[in-house]
Amino acid sequence: MRAIVWGAFIFITLIVQAVVMPSLSIQGIRPDLLLIVVVSASLLYGKEAGVGAGFFAGLLQDLASGNVFGLNLLAKMAVGYLFGLAERKVFKENILLPVLALLLATLLNSAIVMSFVMLSGYKIDIATSIVHTVLPITLYNMAMAIPMHQIFAKAIRKVNAYCA
Repeated sequence: MRAIVWGAFIFITLIVQAVVMPSLSIQGIRPDLLLIVVVSASLLYGKEAGVGAGFFAGLLQDLASGNVFGLNLLAKMAVGYLFGLAERKVFKENILLPVLALLLATLLNSAIVMSFVMLSGYKIDIATSIVHTVLPITLYNMAMAIPMHQIFAKAIRKVNAYCA
């Protein structure tokens, strides 16, 4: 049941990211809401859930974006796995957890994506990309982390109570 709920979260988040977030972009920068879902699933339920959420979110993002297929899939699966390893080591109710996690997750996700793009033969000005893209997205993701993580945690608690 939990997989179905997270799948619905990911699908709804993809729609919001594609439809609503372009109008809320700041100088063309918008948060990666799917990354926030992956990190939340990982922190709440561990590496298996993180990898599953990362796979599904990355797959949908790759299909929707038309970019290099598999790029977001691999990056989000790696982030889901790494943050899922911390699931038993963190206090899940800490309000700063999603913010700090999204700081690290966005940097890691961006590093993986840029590495694969460079390995594919494209030239990237790393300094410019970091200053004009990665850092603004990181700040935007951190701002969105708390409300989204709380929404997911509350919804999952309700689903767990309903199914129990």
